[in-house]
Amino acid sequence: MFTGLVEATGEVLALTPRGDGSRLTLRVPFAREVREGDSIAVNGCCLTAVEPGADTIHFDLLNETLKRTNLGTVSVVNLERALAANARLGGHFVQGHIDGTAEVIDFSERGGDWRLEIALARDARGYVVAKGSIAVDGISLTVAELKDASFVCWIIPHTRAMTNLLTRRAGERVNLEYDLLAKYVERLLAVRA
Repeated sequence: MFTGLVEATGEVLALTPRGDGSRLTLRVPFAREVREGDSIAVNGCCLTAVEPGADTIHFDLLNETLKRTNLGTVSVVNLERALAANARLGGHFVQGHIDGTAEVIDFSERGGDWRLEIALARDARGYVVAKGSIAVDGISLTVAELKDASFVCWIIPHTRAMTNLLTRRAGERVNLEYDLLAKYVERLLAVRA
């Protein structure tokens, strides 16, 4: 479980095919503090640390992970270690289970803040609500505006500077994880029907 409060960004050093998947190698600022088997959200995707070193960590990815996420196409990723039981919850509950990717429609500066508009697939519209939470590349964000086929979040300069949003542009794809409560409500209603 994560909070969507990004601790650091990491640099993708390699993505090497291995059997039915790939090995992702990242340069990670807090690599020395990571033990083999630790869970780390990488662009919001919960991955298991393998062979952590002085400044690098490896992760083994299934092909399904590469198909469902943007991890095969990015050079800078957001990083967050799993939530400790005694820690404050500053964002929202993020599982690290990516629901899919979506295209950035607009990412532009407006009066010192940044407007981030992301496309929203028809089958995902029920999971997103105005003033609700969503994880974008693992960042806990609030939906400021909900449109027919997109949603808008406003990004403060600090969030942009401390995450991979510093390098994001319109046309790129981001990982999305919809709010956990919405998914449970959908399942409960489906079972009762």
